[in-house]
Amino acid sequence: MLPRIFAATVLLALFPAGGAEQKYQGPRPPKPDIPYLIHADNLIEPEIAEAKEEDRGRETVNWIPGASSPVKTPLAEPIFLIEAQKIVPEKLELYRFEVRRGRREITFPKRPSKDAPRPLRIMVTQIEGKLFRVEANQYLENGEYCLSPAGSSQVFAFQIY
Repeated sequence: MLPRIFAATVLLALFPAGGAEQKYQGPRPPKPDIPYLIHADNLIEPEIAEAKEEDRGRETVNWIPGASSPVKTPLAEPIFLIEAQKIVPEKLELYRFEVRRGRREITFPKRPSKDAPRPLRIMVTQIEGKLFRVEANQYLENGEYCLSPAGSSQVFAFQIY
């Protein structure tokens, strides 16, 4: 009797009731390689820009024009959906901008420093195939933010209000 129960338990663990895994039924990004903000069943395209680089002696400033992004979300832990073709979702980094002189900027020292800006925590989950969910893994205060592939000047900007 005990071996039958054990065998049944193993079979249920390997092949759960209900058949195959369910397919993702939510919205799909209309364009690849753009992390869309998820608002209920809507996908909102972020502000897409190329950050300009400015050398200031001991530091480098990366900036984009404009004091605020036209793309806004009330979510303190925003969630994005991306159909990855060229971008590797695990290489995305989340940064907070500082608004100075009518533009959004991040200042990096040329030498490693404990005061250097670090990427904020995100979590990347593969939903299916090349579809990924990217979410802030910490509470974000109101302000200007961007997702950017590591080593790239491409930014996907948004504002939390």
